[in-house]
This record gives sequence, structure tokens and C-alpha cells, in this order.
Amino acid sequence: MNELIEFATIDCPSCGEPFEVEIDLSAGSQTLIEDCRVCCAPAELRIEIDAEGAIASIEAEPVNG
Repeated sequence: MNELIEFATIDCPSCGEPFEVEIDLSAGSQTLIEDCRVCCAPAELRIEIDAEGAIASIEAEPVNG
């Protein structure tokens, strides 16, 4: 059985630096707003969870105030 929480590293769409995010797999596909741990700019994360409950893809876009 998969763990319900997984950590993924994404590249900030604003500064380009990588940072780690926590993803709740039990929530299914989701959209989250996470602040970059480097530049503090918010990023919208679109997370797709596959039928087996694993991360299929993560897309990050800057949030324009």
C-alpha cells in the first residue's frame, strides 16, 4: 500500500530554484498554492494522481497577484 503523504521536488516558476513540497495522495488530483522556500513567491501546483494513487504529474505556474 502506498503512503498517503509524498514529498516531491519542483522548480519554482518564478526564480527557478528547486524546493520540496508535501503532497497528500489521499486527496486525489488537486491544485495547491505553495510559497517557494527560496524566493517566497507563490506557485500554483496542479497535481495529477493516477489510478494507483501515485503522482502522475506536477505542473507549477507563477501566481499573478
